[in-house]
Amino acid sequence: MTGIGDDCSVLRIPPDREVLVTTDFSLEGVHFRREWHPPESVGHRCLTRGLSDIAAMGGEPLAAFLSLALPAKLPQRWVDGFLKGFLELAKQFGVELAGGDTSQSLAGIQGDVVVLGSIPKGKATLRSGARPGDRIYVTGALGAAAATLDLLCSGRKKKLQPTLFPGHFFPQPRIDVGRILREKKIASAMIDISDGLSTDLRHVCEESGVGAVAWEETVPRATLGRRGEPVDLRFALHGGDDYELLFTAAERVRVPSEIGGVRITAIGRIMRRRQVVLIHTNHSSSRLEPLGWEHFR
Repeated sequence: MTGIGDDCSVLRIPPDREVLVTTDFSLEGVHFRREWHPPESVGHRCLTRGLSDIAAMGGEPLAAFLSLALPAKLPQRWVDGFLKGFLELAKQFGVELAGGDTSQSLAGIQGDVVVLGSIPKGKATLRSGARPGDRIYVTGALGAAAATLDLLCSGRKKKLQPTLFPGHFFPQPRIDVGRILREKKIASAMIDISDGLSTDLRHVCEESGVGAVAWEETVPRATLGRRGEPVDLRFALHGGDDYELLFTAAERVRVPSEIGGVRITAIGRIMRRRQVVLIHTNHSSSRLEPLGWEHFR
C-alpha cells in the first residue's frame, strides 16, 4: 500500500475479497464538547464509529482517511491529543492512516472519517438476513454511553474521569466478534448499536421484513462509575454510542455465551408479524418504539 505522500493512496485488495466503505461526521457540539471530552477521547471515538460499521458487516478494517476542519485558535496540544487517541486505536486494529485533508473551520471542530475494510466475496453480514424464529442477541452491556452523557448534560457532573466511564469516552469496536460471527456462520443479520437498541433493532426488522419480541429482563445493562450501579433501563433500550453488536441467529445454531471475552446475551426472538414488542418483567407487553438517535428529529 502507498499511503500519505502522493495525490492518492494506492490500496491493494486481494481478488477474492470485496471492499467495505463507511464514512462518519464528528461535529463539535453534536458528538462531543471540548469541556467534557479530552482530545484523546474525541480522536478515539471518531475512529470507533467507522470501525464499528466494519465490525457489523463481519469485515476486517484496512485503512482510514481523516479530514479535519479546525478553528484557527485551536491549541496544537489539542490536535496532538486527538491524533494520539485516533492513532492508538488504529494501531490496535492494524489500520493505516492512508490520507485525508485539513482546512480552517469558522464554527468549531469538524471531522470526517472514511474507513475502508474488506471481506470475502459475497460473505458480508447484512441487516436483511433475519428470519422468523431467529433469536436476537447483543454483545457486551448497553447504556453506559447514554447514561454518562446524561450525567454531563444534567449538570450534576461538570467533568468526569474518563477511565471510570470508558463506555462513553473510549468505546471498543467489536471487530473480532463480528469477524468470528461471520466466519462461523452464526449471524443471519447484524447491525452495530450506535443509534440505540430500540432504533437499531427496528432497522434490522425493516430491512428483513419481519417483527421482533424483546425481553426486558434479559437486556444487559451496563454499570457506571466507582459503585458499579446498573444504568436505567431507558438508557439500555434507547441510548446510542454503545457500538456493541446486535445480531440474529437461527434457533438451531449454537451461539456461545461469550466470544473473545465479550459476553453474548439473548434478548428476544424474530417474529413474522411486523411489529416490535417489549415483554416487561411483569409479563405485560407494549410496543418498543424506536426512541434512539435519529438525525433531524
